[in-house]
Amino acid sequence: MTEVDVHQHLWSPELVAALRSRREPPYLDGWTLFLDGEPPYEIAPADHDPARRAELAVADGLGLALVSLSSPLGIEWLPGGRARPLLDAYHEGAAALPEPFGAWAAACVRNVDARATAAVLDQGFVGLQLPANALADEAGYARCAPLLDLLEERDLPLFVHPGPAPGGSEGPGWWPAMVPYVQQMHAAWFAFRVFGRPRHPRLRVCFALLAGLAPLHGERFAARGDGGEPVVDPGVFVETSSYGPRAVEAIVRELGAGAVVQGSDRPYARPPRQPGFGLGEAAAHALRVTGPRRLLTGKE
Repeated sequence: MTEVDVHQHLWSPELVAALRSRREPPYLDGWTLFLDGEPPYEIAPADHDPARRAELAVADGLGLALVSLSSPLGIEWLPGGRARPLLDAYHEGAAALPEPFGAWAAACVRNVDARATAAVLDQGFVGLQLPANALADEAGYARCAPLLDLLEERDLPLFVHPGPAPGGSEGPGWWPAMVPYVQQMHAAWFAFRVFGRPRHPRLRVCFALLAGLAPLHGERFAARGDGGEPVVDPGVFVETSSYGPRAVEAIVRELGAGAVVQGSDRPYARPPRQPGFGLGEAAAHALRVTGPRRLLTGKE
């Protein structure tokens, strides 16, 4: 019985070196991160110490902690030739992380190369993460279709994570996380219903940060949508990062406990103090064990 956190970030020495080798965003100057559209951000080196993070994962009771590329860096949106060294560094470092870590693969979404992604997945990555703003409309699904077809062929899941946040530097430091990230996830949730699911009927997908709470708009969708009631899709999941008991309980009421999986977004947020967010042992087991198992394998 493996307890899983589906959403963490851990920058390996390989990725850190690749970011420090650049002189335009995204890049690191020492431990200061520079991105297009966001203010400079000071990274805590200890947050990306693999040994320390492995100890934290074990202390959290995890048998598996899945790391992913930080999509707000904008790496996936770089032209293929500029994205490749950073993607290669991420995959090399992620594949070398100690237990209990696993990892999501990443891919360029400007110049899609399904063959390169297939080679990465051959290395044992659990699935593919894509930025939400790459899957926000019909054109995005058409562009990324070769990657999503690949996941369906291999019976592997998709993880949708907020992407870059242009204009975030105009507000306070918390603005990107609270406004454009949430907006992106909200849009991605409904875009999947309209464009993603009809094109990819067998794809399992997990939306970060409770899909920006988009599932809670079911009543409004029933009144103003396409005339149909929102239907719970057994292949669609949301993860819990940065939310607490009130939001998680509301989403569980809307989608059922089986659709919600634990994601912490560590080191930018922490796991819940109580497994299952205080909703009981059955909910904790669903969020940390059975839900992640269905997401990752399609099996109960």
